[in-house]
Amino acid sequence: MPLEFHTGGRLRRWLGARLGGDLALGDRAWRRIMHCLGAAILLYYVLPHDLYEGFTLGDLLLVALALVIILEVLRWTGNAELPTIREYEKGRVASYVFFAVALVAAVLLLPMPIAVVVVLGTAFVDPLIGELRLSDRWRSTYPWLPGAVYVILGAGALIFAAHLPAFVAVAAAGIAGGLALAVERPRIRNFDDDIAMTLVPGVVLLILAHVLPALSGLGSFSPTL
Repeated sequence: MPLEFHTGGRLRRWLGARLGGDLALGDRAWRRIMHCLGAAILLYYVLPHDLYEGFTLGDLLLVALALVIILEVLRWTGNAELPTIREYEKGRVASYVFFAVALVAAVLLLPMPIAVVVVLGTAFVDPLIGELRLSDRWRSTYPWLPGAVYVILGAGALIFAAHLPAFVAVAAAGIAGGLALAVERPRIRNFDDDIAMTLVPGVVLLILAHVLPALSGLGSFSPTL
């Protein structure tokens, strides 16, 4: 009998009812909530890094990522049942795995200000795009609304974390946001946009930090690995 990592849909059915819909709406809302909670990985920058006799917070993130991958293997072998797996994910690696890889790679491999920008962008803007596409009323606000949200989040992060001048922070966030929206759009089989939305803008900002003096402050923060 497979391990059931859900309660039969009771919570999601309740959530869907609170939003005026059914289980399908609850599933969608639950996915959006969990996606936004991915930003909690940024606690990495405020929590103590040395945990126990050489075991660090970074090691803990890698262990957590390994558990996510093991869970996906169990799902593929039929030994685990997970909620909100969409039909197209049943024949490929699920989106939550790509998202977990992207988040861990961002905080461990990119300088802190860049990681904060791309993590916030993927965690909040990607689900916003999904909701806009499903709404007849709001669909016309794509791409300017998610782009504006990305720039606000990214510029705020760069001003706060890297102390960049406002106009430089807005320009850098605009570049990152434009790239994120560009790589989110294509649909590629067996690939998920979460990893592209996170790492493509992150790598480009890292390159720009080493070639543009105005952004050099972004590269002065060493990655943690």
